[in-house]
Amino acid sequence: MNLNQITIPSKNLEISLAFYQKLGLKLIVKALPHYLRFECPKGEATFSVHLQDTLPVGQGAYIYFESDELDEAVKRLVKAGISFDELPTDKRWLWREARLKDPDGNLLLLYKAGINRKNPPWRIEDPTTN
Repeated sequence: MNLNQITIPSKNLEISLAFYQKLGLKLIVKALPHYLRFECPKGEATFSVHLQDTLPVGQGAYIYFESDELDEAVKRLVKAGISFDELPTDKRWLWREARLKDPDGNLLLLYKAGINRKNPPWRIEDPTTN
């Protein structure tokens, strides 16, 4: 199995379209007013947004976008008018993260994890032993 697509809700796809393009995603499907799909600039994953009349209540999902040049990417996005709730910060789980919300309040994290994404020091080597 391979995770290759995430879809999130939005009440206004025109606003989401502008936001995610500014974030650096490439639009590949524009089926307004109901659906948008983007390619990530790196890798094979796609990301989509679909129209919803109401948005989920509460914390919701955490959506991570990885960047090898996290600090530079955040500086570029701030300069382009993107607002962050938290600028790049080193986390105890050995990732560097910046946090923001999209126009619908979906939580996005831009991060850099390097080898620690899949191989942190506490990785379980044999999943049958847990």
